[in-house]
Amino acid sequence: MNDVVPITNTGLILTSLLLLIAGTISVLLRLGIVKKLLWGTVRCVVQLTAIGYVLYWVFALDRPELIVAQVLIMCIVAAKTATARTPNVSHFPTLIAFAALSVSTFFVLIIVSGLIIRAEPWYTARITIPIAGMILGNAVNGIALAIDRLYAEVKHRKDEVETLLTLGATPWEAVGESLRQAVRSGITPIMNSLMVVGLVSIPGMMTGQILGGADPMEAARYQIVVMLMITAAVALGSMLLVCLAYKRLFTADDALTPDL
Repeated sequence: MNDVVPITNTGLILTSLLLLIAGTISVLLRLGIVKKLLWGTVRCVVQLTAIGYVLYWVFALDRPELIVAQVLIMCIVAAKTATARTPNVSHFPTLIAFAALSVSTFFVLIIVSGLIIRAEPWYTARITIPIAGMILGNAVNGIALAIDRLYAEVKHRKDEVETLLTLGATPWEAVGESLRQAVRSGITPIMNSLMVVGLVSIPGMMTGQILGGADPMEAARYQIVVMLMITAAVALGSMLLVCLAYKRLFTADDALTPDL
């Protein structure tokens, strides 16, 4: 079971017909999503084709500095994307999101590649870059939800927080419950995925390995590692985010900022 079934150009064109059907139905129902659907499709094709060429080059060189640079660029893009998905939180620093994402990503990446998969060397591009992509693809949503929930919770609990501050609580103590709710919000989607994986869905990595000819049991073991590493990275990223961000809720004299 090691024969990869290639996808021809004709196959890609036929796949696009599926979106053509969806677009036609959306026109008939006047959903107003045709432009977004078309633009999303074009971006998907261009971006994936471009990254295919980039990875081909990076894999061929397999140099640690290039791999670190690639992962850092991915973290920057993910941080910008996460902060852009929080319309209820204005001007949230991208640097904080980047710090939370990069620390959690590299921490999990080193453990999975070096200790679990035991790649030789541990920074092998063919392993580390796809792993980083899977982590960041899920962490973006977790970070965005955590940011949004943190501010929403503090606004909702404003009177309670101010009362606690008046009674002598530290800023950390005053917003403690809000911080916990923010972390819970960030990790809820991946926790829900853990509950239904294998029952409702067969995730992309496992499906890809099976389609590529891998043994289903081996593919399942890899998918277990992937699900657990993503969960750990999202949880760590959300925790780091709220720990780094909560001080922004307060002024220099430990009062809630005016916008709250």
